Amino acid sequence: MSRASDSSSLSDHASRTQTLVRTTLLLSVAVVMLYPLLWLIGASFKSNAEIFSEVGFWPQSFDFSAYAKGWKTSTEYTFATYFANSFLITVPRIAVTVVSCVLVAYGFARFEFAGKKLLFGIMIGTMMLPLIVLRLPQYLMFKEMGWLDTYLPLIVPSAFATDTFFVFMLVQFLRGIPRDMEEAAVIDGCNSLQLLWYIIVPLLKPAIISVIVFQFIWTMNDFMGPLIYLASVEKYPVSLALKMSIGATEEVEWANVIAISVVALIPSVAVFFMAQRHFIEGASSSGIKG
Repeated sequence: MSRASDSSSLSDHASRTQTLVRTTLLLSVAVVMLYPLLWLIGASFKSNAEIFSEVGFWPQSFDFSAYAKGWKTSTEYTFATYFANSFLITVPRIAVTVVSCVLVAYGFARFEFAGKKLLFGIMIGTMMLPLIVLRLPQYLMFKEMGWLDTYLPLIVPSAFATDTFFVFMLVQFLRGIPRDMEEAAVIDGCNSLQLLWYIIVPLLKPAIISVIVFQFIWTMNDFMGPLIYLASVEKYPVSLALKMSIGATEEVEWANVIAISVVALIPSVAVFFMAQRHFIEGASSSGIKG
């Protein structure tokens, strides 16, 4: 009994030691990863001299004037206009991305047709193309269509499932879903579209939420697309407005720019945390199934 008790005590001690080491390691990594964000928030309350002379994130005083000045910008528009523009691009793009990618993924995962493997291979191949290769032909095409200085070049391509990463992710997720419920629905008289809407889409909820989160963050952070296609300042999204505020004067008030950068992060962070559970489930499931 004594030996068994000693063995159990040693096992508990080893388990606690492992837990302590693991927790310490994770906390250390978390601090390293989160420190730039903490510094960004702290720098929004600092002067230029403090920002460039101190490594620490804690400011000498908390002055919120940088947020008010940064929000007003150096143009006739406030950042409310630029945030509204960002959402005018992001929300429609998310909607058309979800619809088009779900339809295309459903076709690849559940139907057999001539050239399916070839088309799927071509789609995967387009994921390897650098986006810069497509910029010039796309620009010339949209110029001929009269779409320059509008949001259409930033939204319409997504309606044709051009975001192939999302199609691939949804296909992988669909391949991991058993077909029992679908077969039962077909016996009950469901056609393909009814099957998609009533059976597949509810099962795809985690993956669809992953698509929404990815597309929201990527579109809100997109700089090159709006820079190429938009010319009017009143149509700029937040990403371009931030760059414009940096180059507006000879001496940049970095606290103002950093303050608005912090505000610009809030929508993406909020969307991620609201959808965190489904997002992680969808991303992990699409990666291990198929």
